[in-house]
Amino acid sequence: MPLRSTSLGDLERAVMDILWSEGPGLSVRDVLDHLERRDHHKELAYTTVMTVLDRLTKKGVTQRTREGRAWQYSPAASREELAAGALRSALDTVQADRTAAMLHFLDDASPGELDDLRAALAEVERRRGA
Repeated sequence: MPLRSTSLGDLERAVMDILWSEGPGLSVRDVLDHLERRDHHKELAYTTVMTVLDRLTKKGVTQRTREGRAWQYSPAASREELAAGALRSALDTVQADRTAAMLHFLDDASPGELDDLRAALAEVERRRGA
């Protein structure tokens, strides 16, 4: 299923962090237990986590499979793929002048970020045989 939305709230990001680090194939209870162990989400209800996981599935960010009576949730994409989708989505909103948008972004980039970009472009060129 393609990612339909990459805009995630704080709790959605925390849930995805758990699925990426502890998954795949976690139940609502598993996710809740991991959130509680991370200390900053002690007061969450089971139904809240269930709703967040359902919303993430509807967004296409997670996938779920039935294991007995419980759903098992897994990331639909890696962190990197999700970030790439967010970048692509942002660029799609400025189709009139994508170059200008990229230049504004790059003007604020650190030297390290520019080095990362150069390395990524070199890798893409290598893969495409250019």
